[in-house]
Amino acid sequence: MHKIYNIVVIVASFLMKLIALFNTKIKLFVDGRNDVFTKLKSSIKSADTVIWVHCASLGEFEQGRPLIEKLKLNFPSKKILLTFFSPSGYEVRKNYEVADVVCYLPLDATFNAKKFLDIVHPEAAIFVKYEFWPNYLKVLKNRKIKTILISGIFRENQVFFKWYGGWMRKSLQAFSHFFVQDSVSEKLLNSIHFSNVTVSGDTRFDRVFEITKQDNQLNFINHFINSKHTLVAGSTWKEDEVLLVDYINNNATENEKFIIAPHNIHQQEIQQLKKSISKSTILFSEKEGENLEKFQVFIIDTIGILTKIYSYADVAYVGGGYTKSGVHNVLEPATFGVPIIIGPNYYKFNEAIELVKNEACFMVDNSQKLSVLLSEFLLPKGKRIEAGKRAQNYVLDKTGATNKILNYLK
Repeated sequence: MHKIYNIVVIVASFLMKLIALFNTKIKLFVDGRNDVFTKLKSSIKSADTVIWVHCASLGEFEQGRPLIEKLKLNFPSKKILLTFFSPSGYEVRKNYEVADVVCYLPLDATFNAKKFLDIVHPEAAIFVKYEFWPNYLKVLKNRKIKTILISGIFRENQVFFKWYGGWMRKSLQAFSHFFVQDSVSEKLLNSIHFSNVTVSGDTRFDRVFEITKQDNQLNFINHFINSKHTLVAGSTWKEDEVLLVDYINNNATENEKFIIAPHNIHQQEIQQLKKSISKSTILFSEKEGENLEKFQVFIIDTIGILTKIYSYADVAYVGGGYTKSGVHNVLEPATFGVPIIIGPNYYKFNEAIELVKNEACFMVDNSQKLSVLLSEFLLPKGKRIEAGKRAQNYVLDKTGATNKILNYLK
């Protein structure tokens, strides 16, 4: 099976170069790997002590970020190498200032793994959540490099737990320790004879808790809200926006303000969203020189400030619950003590499931349910305040994973 896997990797590498001629994202994937070894050779010297952290994409980076920052604080003399598999992670975080080097991970071919580790010679390798690359893991094991998994999550349908998954189970022997999110993952690893497991929780809770300590002030948001009840809708897709616009146009009172930060900020779609709203609406890109207080809807056609905006919310709507991939990050509004509304597809995300069970997060699947819920949240006391407290307490109760991992590494 391992030989077949290596052949597949080589064939996939060739095919992606062809696809890159027609696909922008794949082109980034291919082109971004062209100079990785040159970049590593110029950035890492033989005398450097390196800690390598690998993330699949942006979501895994947010899980790894609290540990990366603690590592830099506790071991300032060591170099941090951060690698990504996906362009959606690398392109956003390629200038991340805490890491000394940020680059793509070369494809998992044996010659790539050996060359990469020859140059990097890490003291420790840290994989975030998943990304089990057999050739990299084999070389790490052979070279006896301390390798750990953080915020890991395992499911029964993964290949490790199938009768034919022996070759992948062997790859897991590279890990010195597994820090997993839940007891289900621990039991699954125990079932295939791995006892070097700690249920530490998810480092994302430490990340979102740290967000509450930073300066989240945005003066233009203060001017827009003007002390009125505010719904912040983050990472919305068209299906989410249909429900929101229906409420805004037909049910919203003058005492309500709405901030919408779409997942897709292509100009044509932003303009279509704006035209669909009958109430006074302004875009972030149009705000200069405007009296923002006079508008009822604010569309954020930029990226990078949604987390700060959640700190102003009385109620949050998190988009993605009508897409195949599912709802987006519900922890960011939860950490600010805000009740959350989502669409129906959230069952792949433990935190969303648990927040719904705790009555801190509420699922709606039609306009009527959304209208009833938002009307209840308008009341000065009761459901909104209590739900917000439950959301915040949920986050606080699950912090601490980063320190457990850091103590192990120390």
